Amino acid sequence: MEETISLRELFAVLRKRLWLIVLITIIAATVSAVISFFVLTPVYESKTQILVNQAKNDQQLYSNQTVQTNVQLINTYNDIITSPAILDKVVKELKLDKSAGDLSSQIQVTSAQDSQVAQIVVQDTSAKRATEIANTTASVFQKEVPKLMNVDNVKVLSKATIGENPSPVKPQPLLNVVIAIVVGLMVGVGLSFLLEYLDNTLKTEQDIENILELPLMGVITTIKDVPKATNVQRPDLTARVPQRGETFGS
Repeated sequence: MEETISLRELFAVLRKRLWLIVLITIIAATVSAVISFFVLTPVYESKTQILVNQAKNDQQLYSNQTVQTNVQLINTYNDIITSPAILDKVVKELKLDKSAGDLSSQIQVTSAQDSQVAQIVVQDTSAKRATEIANTTASVFQKEVPKLMNVDNVKVLSKATIGENPSPVKPQPLLNVVIAIVVGLMVGVGLSFLLEYLDNTLKTEQDIENILELPLMGVITTIKDVPKATNVQRPDLTARVPQRGETFGS
């Protein structure tokens, strides 16, 4: 027999296990907040921009072909910036206690489509160090690219700066808590339906009809035991019979 579940039954299951759903959601949100505020280390981000633009002489016109050449060069420059040829010098100049490979994982080079501007994005647990790495990387790349590519077409468009009150880009506690609440609700609802599916006990007359596929002829109600009376005073059946010459009360 194919079983169907109505929306009323679904809501009944959710209402029955509401305490479980709420409990799991609160636990998930609390754990996420504690980890975000007290466990994870804040990470700060700093950015600097470089411009790729070939120098023009009096006879050279600024054409679309020149722009496309510069745009194509940016893809090559992106790989050069994160290469040991550049980052080894950055590590040495800033005296960082890490390798060029570790530093490369902190640097991301991005550029918009058909744009001659590339952006060097650095993330670090220190806002000051992130700014120094971004500016030093751009400066070292500008000095080294003529030796590597035999071209001198890179300029630093804007340097990275530190604000008065720099805020970390991650973790984002509020976002993490919201995600934890959503995940907690999903887990709570899923666990509620799983427990209901695994519960094969008979609770109502409808459960019996569904299993036996037979109508019920009657229901025996639960009869509670009548409590026995205690401390009941019984009449005194052993009263003494007065003897001859005695009267009651004497």
